[in-house]
Amino acid sequence: MDENNYYNYDGDQFPQQYGFDSAYTPSVTLNQYIARTFGWMFLGLMLTFAVAVGTVLSGLVFTLLASPFVLIALTVVELVVVIAFSASLLKRSVGFTRGLFFLYSVLNGVVFSLYFLMFDVVNLMAVFALTAVFFGAFALYGRFTKTDLSRLGPILIGGLIFLIVAGLLMAFIPGFSFMERIVCMVGIVIFLCFTAYDVQKIKANYDYFYSDSAMLEKASVYSALQLYLDFINLFLYLLRFFGNSRSSK
Repeated sequence: MDENNYYNYDGDQFPQQYGFDSAYTPSVTLNQYIARTFGWMFLGLMLTFAVAVGTVLSGLVFTLLASPFVLIALTVVELVVVIAFSASLLKRSVGFTRGLFFLYSVLNGVVFSLYFLMFDVVNLMAVFALTAVFFGAFALYGRFTKTDLSRLGPILIGGLIFLIVAGLLMAFIPGFSFMERIVCMVGIVIFLCFTAYDVQKIKANYDYFYSDSAMLEKASVYSALQLYLDFINLFLYLLRFFGNSRSSK
C-alpha cells in the first residue's frame, strides 16, 4: 500500500500558461477548493468501505483466500491504475480522472475485505477512529502552518523507501520480524507528515491552476487520491501497531 507520493508533481512540470494571472477571478475560493478535495477523499473512503463490506457479506472474500493469484492480480491492477492516474494528467478529461479515482477505491475495497477476516470489527472501528483523529490534526496543521513543508519531500520519499525495503526484509527474512513495531512507528510518522505535506500542496495547486477550471478540478481529484492514500496507509500502520489479529488470540 505504500504507493503514496511516488507520483508527486511540482509546478515546474507543467506549462507556464497555468501560472498566476492577477486579472482572473477564480470560480471557487481556496476554502471551497480544499473542502471539495476532502469531499472527494471522503467519497473514496466510503466507497472502499462499502465495497469491502459487500465483498465480505457476499462471500467473495473467500474467493480471494482460495486463490492467491486473484489477490496478486488485484494488487497489480491497483498499481497500474495509480500509474495511469499520474500519467497525462494535463491531457485527460475531468470525468476520466474521477473514474480512475473511484476505480482505485473499488479495487482497494475488494482487497480490504480481507481485514474483516483478520481483525475484529471492534478493533477495526477503534483504529479507524484513531486514524481519523490523527489525520485530522495533521491536516489542520498542514492547512494553517506558515512553515514551508515542501522541504520535507526528499525526507518523506526516503522514508517510503525505508518502509518498502523493511517490508520486503520482514516478508522474506524471518529474523527481521522483530523490527515490525519499529517499522510501524516509522510508517505512522511518515504518513502523518505526508498528510500535512499533501494538505499544504492543495493550496499550492490552487495558486498554480486557479485560472483553468478544468485543470483545477483534475488537480483536486489528484490531491484527493494522495490524501486517500495517506489515510489508508496511516490506518494500516496503526492497525498493525495496535490491532490484535484473530490469529493471535
